[in-house]
Amino acid sequence: MLDDAKYTPRLKAQYMDTIRPAMKEEFSYKNDMMIPRLDKIVLNIGCGAAAVRDSKKAKSAQQDLSTIAGQKALTTLAKKSIAGFRVREDMPLGAKVTLRGERMYEFLDRLITIAMPRIRDFRGVPGKSFDGRGNYAMGMKEHIVFPEIDFDKVDETWGMDIVIATTADNDAEAKALLKHFNMPFNS
Repeated sequence: MLDDAKYTPRLKAQYMDTIRPAMKEEFSYKNDMMIPRLDKIVLNIGCGAAAVRDSKKAKSAQQDLSTIAGQKALTTLAKKSIAGFRVREDMPLGAKVTLRGERMYEFLDRLITIAMPRIRDFRGVPGKSFDGRGNYAMGMKEHIVFPEIDFDKVDETWGMDIVIATTADNDAEAKALLKHFNMPFNS
């Protein structure tokens, strides 16, 4: 589906057609290149103590993250040994993947329209999780809210970090951009 040259993700088309003009008018940018856009989305699963006990847990997390992202995830390794946690240097502890382009828009669409509504007791995402440079970070307690994950085949549920990097200069512009993408902020 992503290989088709004529295919454009729904959110990318929405960004080009409606969000860019709205942002240009809202913040009165003089140049189209000043309008903030999505740069990348980074997904991360850290296995922690489960990976220390069983090295197959990190592999399982990598496979689940690859399924969610639609591209191969990298295994994250320990940078140094920590005897108190029984961690050795280069021990696999999790997985990460960076999404750009069409896959990034497809993932954001699935996150907002499918995965977030499936979260138990969901009341929106915090509106204060910006870093001051226009990037938004959030966490999910369970990765099984994504429809790609077969609930019956999951041996352990993983928490997930999601970082949405934008080209915005400040948090207000980034929040406005994500609001246009229908990100459900609770404040």
